[in-house]
Amino acid sequence: MAQEALSVIPSAVLRNLSDKLYEKRKNAALEIEGIVKQLATAGEHEKISAVILLLTHDYTYSPQANHRKGGLIGLAAVTVGLTSEAAQHLEQIVPPVLNSFLDQDSRVRYYACEALYNIAKVVRGDFIIYFNKIFDALCKLSADSDANVQSAAHLLDRLVKDIVTESDQFSIEEFIPLLRERMNVLNPYVRQFLVGWITVLDSVPDIDMLGFLPDFLDGLFNMLSDSSHEIRQQADAALSEFLQEIKNSPNVDYGRMAEILVRRAGSTDEFTRLTSITWINEFVKLGGEQLVPYYADILGAILPCISDEEEKIRVVARETNEELRAIKADPAEGFDIGAILSIAKRELNSEHEATRIEALHWFFTLLDRYRSEFLAYLNDIFDPLLNALSDPSDAVVLLVLEVHARIAEESHHFHHLVSYLIRTFHNNHFLLEKRGALIVRRLCVLLGAEKVYREFSTILESEANLDFASVMVQALNLILLTSTELGELRSVLKKSLVDSCGKDLFQSLYASWRHSPMATISLCLLAQAYSHASCVIQSLGEEDINVKFLVQLDKLIRLLETPVFAYLRLQLLEPGKHTWLLKTLYGLLMLLPQQSAAFKILRTRLKTVPFSENLKRTSSANPYSQILQVTEDGNRNQDTQNYSAINFPFLLQQFENMQLQHRNHLKDQLQSRKSASALTLSQEIQRYEEAHSSSLSEINRPPSRTSKGIL
Repeated sequence: MAQEALSVIPSAVLRNLSDKLYEKRKNAALEIEGIVKQLATAGEHEKISAVILLLTHDYTYSPQANHRKGGLIGLAAVTVGLTSEAAQHLEQIVPPVLNSFLDQDSRVRYYACEALYNIAKVVRGDFIIYFNKIFDALCKLSADSDANVQSAAHLLDRLVKDIVTESDQFSIEEFIPLLRERMNVLNPYVRQFLVGWITVLDSVPDIDMLGFLPDFLDGLFNMLSDSSHEIRQQADAALSEFLQEIKNSPNVDYGRMAEILVRRAGSTDEFTRLTSITWINEFVKLGGEQLVPYYADILGAILPCISDEEEKIRVVARETNEELRAIKADPAEGFDIGAILSIAKRELNSEHEATRIEALHWFFTLLDRYRSEFLAYLNDIFDPLLNALSDPSDAVVLLVLEVHARIAEESHHFHHLVSYLIRTFHNNHFLLEKRGALIVRRLCVLLGAEKVYREFSTILESEANLDFASVMVQALNLILLTSTELGELRSVLKKSLVDSCGKDLFQSLYASWRHSPMATISLCLLAQAYSHASCVIQSLGEEDINVKFLVQLDKLIRLLETPVFAYLRLQLLEPGKHTWLLKTLYGLLMLLPQQSAAFKILRTRLKTVPFSENLKRTSSANPYSQILQVTEDGNRNQDTQNYSAINFPFLLQQFENMQLQHRNHLKDQLQSRKSASALTLSQEIQRYEEAHSSSLSEINRPPSRTSKGIL
């Protein structure tokens, strides 16, 4: 075969083809072009194949750089000589040229670009069958270390783009896997090369790049964070064009792209996050039913962005969140409520308040629309929702309470909620102190004050920890006496002596209020059960009147001067009618230290009481000889004849029994502390004696024989 080629091409031509001078190689190539034209005209294709084989093996694969250069220019000359018949020899011509792109010599790589450029100009569309291999080679050459090679590769790239755009044989299906593989390359020159090709192919009407967008979308988003402004700009321009096409296209695969966008929305790069959220926003508007299975993932991307540092991202994220929440999807159509709840639950732990608030809005929305489905997941989300009551943000706590209030429409859920609150307050006294009033007041607004207070009282009645029960009752009592939200509840209690509803409420609260003497007295004053209040005061023992009691008493005296107890102060204008009220207040006065501010406040108030009429009742009168069924206006209730009076002697006995338990509990605590102190002292003495005896033994030990004595 080689001999056949040698017989066709003069040895001088072959010698010049490998000369170090470019002009000699070029002239030799022109002569080869003429010879090939003659052979093609004569139909001598076997000889042409022999010439190509000679140029390939003896030149392009030669260890000598000049031979390789000559071989490349020779192959290009053969193609030019073949003109329209070159297609049948491309299988021999193109592979050695492509192989030369990997040559270590930059000049050889340059001539390889030049040779392939000339070959492509001749064969045009027939060139397409090698497109993937040529594209792969150009991709590598675009990042070549030699500027001349890069320049030659760019010229070749433009020609190949022209050929592809006018060809009807280009296979996008075969090209996409290669493009997808290259999209993860970080080299800026390669990235520019890839974006350029994506833009060109997308501009061809017959090529459906949009249908394959999920295959390279992630790569384009990855380029948005490139250090080169030009690359970011090019990638953004390409993405904007694709987004516009999506808006105008009836058939789009939203699902696969949604997964990519969700992942990119969590990028550390601000521009990438903004672009991702913008795309998600459009997808939510356009995607419809296609996006139903991806709602949870989309929500997981949106919620963190609501608290983004960049305002533009926050605005788009909020808009998208509202759009998503407005969609009423059907669980039967793949809407996964459990997945949405899982995302909302996760975001309850976000460090950003805005995100936590929006997560709670989702709880509320799902509970409102899909109550039965929501409650099916209650075991998974109830505890996190309860834990959220300890959130540092008041806005979050109020929203959590709204969600709990909706859940607590069923009685067993309501009981669970109040039980948990009591347990939480038991474990976290700081929460009770700082947030207790807010939580209880809001629950009273949402669920009804009487319902809430009755449940608290029922649970606290059997509370084993007496100290906590007392603290909790005092907190609830203070809220009862001070909160505007509980005004109606106070009005019911004021009628406890004349109305069955008031009586039931009074007795319900009394069951747990008896844990605290001051709370019990406050409740009696509120219910106008002044005679019982006086009896409670008289029953107090020395152990009951401690610092905590006096602090609570101080608060009560100050509260008596507030509008809540205005009715009580007005009743002092008729001391003859309200003897037990006077006795109660004087009893409280006697318990206060004379130098305290509360003593002075109460004494000042009592000095204003008119004592002009003779008081008919004396201190020795039986406080329970009659029931003072007096309303605020002093008139008897019309239903008094059907009213069953409160058994105050029995309540007093209950109160005294409870206080006895508290006294015994206090004694046990003191005894335990004494025992612990004695044990600690005994251990200290024992350690001291051991150390002392050890020191004595060291002193009394005789000196060793080897040691020198002191003279």
